[in-house]
Amino acid sequence: MKNREFAVVLDQKEIACDIYSLWLLTEKTAEQAGPGQFLSVYCRDGSRLLPRPLSICEVDRAQGRLRLVYRTAGRGTEEFSHLKAGDRLEILGPLGNGFPLGDGRALLLGGGIGIPPMVQLAKELKGEVQIVAGYRDELFLKEELEAAGTLYIATEDGSAGIRGNVLDVVREKHLSAEVIYACGPRPMLAAVKEYAEKEGILCYLSMEERMACGIGACLACVCRTKEVDGHTNVHNKRVCKDGPVFLSTEVEL
Repeated sequence: MKNREFAVVLDQKEIACDIYSLWLLTEKTAEQAGPGQFLSVYCRDGSRLLPRPLSICEVDRAQGRLRLVYRTAGRGTEEFSHLKAGDRLEILGPLGNGFPLGDGRALLLGGGIGIPPMVQLAKELKGEVQIVAGYRDELFLKEELEAAGTLYIATEDGSAGIRGNVLDVVREKHLSAEVIYACGPRPMLAAVKEYAEKEGILCYLSMEERMACGIGACLACVCRTKEVDGHTNVHNKRVCKDGPVFLSTEVEL
């Protein structure tokens, strides 16, 4: 069982409209964290009991630091956006099963707030790394992604890169890979799953679901699976505990 601890805020800034970058000092959690995992972050306002799951963007194990990049989407994340250097923040983690690391040619597909987990993943993969980041309009984490691999960009309004979505870029640029890693909204993941299985490419999907406990006890974040889950004896798995990363062939979208 993971232990809750207090992390110290090192730095926070808004890097795009309603998108915040938060660096935390937390030696124990940083030492254990890997790409694709997340933290449960607790509000200081006692009226908000449930933690907010925030994906890990970068890990600095040498200095015991973690970077979270999140979008303000409610009162909890709005509270986090006001944190300043020196503040203490209660966290639980790292949680979930992250991305398996390989050394083949990899294609990383991130959409919206599914882009941040791609940064640490790209840094830890050993083979050729191609990254496609899909934005609505305003870009963020561009420099970090460019430093970790070959970056391609898609925007809904065509203001940068190719107008369209991440798969439009894959097809237009004729990108190929031995393995695909994807994180983003469900319609994007469904399209990536279909594409990968049609092309016969190994594919891992990081699911985005609303979570409550974050440790697999409440069954609030289940997703539909092809196989029967040993915990519930139904065709469901817990995104927080069994995921958030799944083989594309495991889940139904």
